[in-house]
Amino acid sequence: MKSRVTILLWMFLPVVASAADYKAPRLPDGTPDLQGVWTNATQTPLERPAELGNRRALTEEEAIAIEKKARGAVAADAAPSDPSKQIEAGALPPVGNYNLFWTDRGMTAAVIDGEYRSSIIVDPPNGRIPVRSDGSSRLAARMRGESAADGPEQRPLGERCLLSFGSSAGPPMLPTMYNSYYQIVQSPGHVMILVEMVHDVRMIRIGGEHPPASLRKWMGDSIGRWEGDTLVVETTNFRPDQSFRGSSENVVITERFRRVAADKIDYQFTIEDPTVFGSKFTGELPFIAADVNIYEYACHEGNYALPGILAAEREKEKAEAAAKQAKK
Repeated sequence: MKSRVTILLWMFLPVVASAADYKAPRLPDGTPDLQGVWTNATQTPLERPAELGNRRALTEEEAIAIEKKARGAVAADAAPSDPSKQIEAGALPPVGNYNLFWTDRGMTAAVIDGEYRSSIIVDPPNGRIPVRSDGSSRLAARMRGESAADGPEQRPLGERCLLSFGSSAGPPMLPTMYNSYYQIVQSPGHVMILVEMVHDVRMIRIGGEHPPASLRKWMGDSIGRWEGDTLVVETTNFRPDQSFRGSSENVVITERFRRVAADKIDYQFTIEDPTVFGSKFTGELPFIAADVNIYEYACHEGNYALPGILAAEREKEKAEAAAKQAKK
C-alpha cells in the first residue's frame, strides 16, 4: 500500500497517457489550434546527470521522489528565517535575493510520450550537449574580456532588459527560474508567441524565405510550415550577441509544436551548428495549459542592477588608479 505522502504526491504528477488518438481542434483556416497560455516549467534538467548514462526515462518512483524533493525545498525555503543566525557557506541570505513569491520552477518531471524524462536533451542518447573542444573555448572567449563592465554593451542581455534570461524566449524556448509562461496567438499566415519573461514576442511567418544573412534579428528569423498536425519552425539569422551555449550566429534551430491533448503541447527542438557543436542535438519538453493571465514584465522600470554594476566598476577603477599613484 502506498503511503499517504506518496498518494498526495501522485495526485500532482502529470497523467501519463497516449496521445495517439487525440485530434487537435481546428481554426477556421483548417490549421491545428495551438492558441492559449502555456507553461514549460519543470524539474527536469536540460542535460542528463552523467550517472544516469543513456537512461532517457525515469521510473514512477523516481518521478515521485523528484516532486517530493522539490516541494520539500519550497517548504523549507518558506519557513520563517532567523536573521541572527550565522549563514552557512553557499546559502542564500535572509534578505537581498528573490523570495519564493517570485520563483516558479515547476514541481514535476517532464512527461513526453508517456515517459518521465530524465533530461530535456534526448539525442545524443546520453542526454548531453555535444560541444566540440574549440566550441568550448569559443564559449569561454565570449565570457572573457578586459573588463565585463566597461559599458552596458558588455553585460548580459537579460540584465539589460533586451532579451529573456537564460533561453526562455529562445529558440529554443526553455524554462527558467520564473515567468515560464507563453501565450500563442494564430492568424492566417502567422503564429505569435508572447513570452512572459522580459516581454519578448516571437513572430513566426508561415511559408516564405529567410532574408539575406546580413539581416540579423533578436530571436532570429522564424519561418513555419505545417506537417500534418505539427507546426515546424526553422530559425536562422540570429544576432551575433545572442547565443545559446556558445552557438555561432550561423546556428540553425528547428522546432516542432504538436498539440497532443487539450492541455498539452509536445515541444521539440533540434540545434545544428557544426562550428561549435560536434553534432546536432535534440530536446523535448511539454507545454502545459495554464489558466492564467500574462502580465507586463516592466524590466526597465526596476532595473537598478545595471547602473549599480557599472558604478561599482568605476569605483574599482578609481581605487586601482589611486593605488598605482600611491606607489609612484
